[in-house]
Amino acid sequence: MIPEKYLQSLIKRAYKEDVGDGDHSSLCCINEDATGKAKLLVKEPGIIAGVEVARQVCSFFSKKLSLNIFINDGQSVKPGDIVFELSGPQLDILTAERTILNFMQRMSGIATETNRYAEELRGFKTKVLDTRKTTPGLRLIEKEAVKIGGGINHRIGLYDMIMLKDNHIDYAGSIEKAITNAREYLYRKNLSLKIEIEVRSLADVKEVLRVGKVDRIMLDNFNIGNTRAAVALIDGKYETESSGGITFDTLKDYAACGVDFISVGALTHRIRSLDLSLKAI
Repeated sequence: MIPEKYLQSLIKRAYKEDVGDGDHSSLCCINEDATGKAKLLVKEPGIIAGVEVARQVCSFFSKKLSLNIFINDGQSVKPGDIVFELSGPQLDILTAERTILNFMQRMSGIATETNRYAEELRGFKTKVLDTRKTTPGLRLIEKEAVKIGGGINHRIGLYDMIMLKDNHIDYAGSIEKAITNAREYLYRKNLSLKIEIEVRSLADVKEVLRVGKVDRIMLDNFNIGNTRAAVALIDGKYETESSGGITFDTLKDYAACGVDFISVGALTHRIRSLDLSLKAI
């Protein structure tokens, strides 16, 4: 779930960004006493996401707006489906329209693409993960959409897991030093965080296995053959994650190697919004 305080702050910024000192386009031609309805119309197939966010947007923009929801987050939709009906003052409907659509189109696009990956992995133990490649300020929104689509959130930020990547290892001086430093840091700070380490070769895998003291090994930019070999070397001692250069077309090949997770940055940073429209009734 998206924290209430975070979501309200985000909606407040969206309101200021779009409305400014007033929706002059609507104010100039719509009677302030006029009421009406609008429907959220689906224009292409996908997975709907952001219905609960839309509810919060309506509540923030106007206490006089109400939603009658027909399709909930995570459900499949097709062209012609109506997700909800929005009722209230016509001025409020028009003012909230774009903010509702901006959230829902992006979230639904992410959920739809994530679901495509999750369905491709059906039958494998492998799960699809998101990354930190998100739109600044919208991370929790986008990661919620990943969950709605059937994916799993990796770490949310730099604070909830230790990820020792290539630059950390190079700066620390070696894999062993990076892991040792991480363990000592957790002890000093009295923190309980999982440690994941990125490896770039089978030699790196062997070195991590020698040192130990991690929770997950990320196989970065490994080809299929080396991934299979790495999984065999690790032999279930640690969680495994494939990352880097993996496309939808190669997804099953990596899953067949036996990795626990595949992380895909494209779920959030190369996404196309789902086509939705808010139409007056």
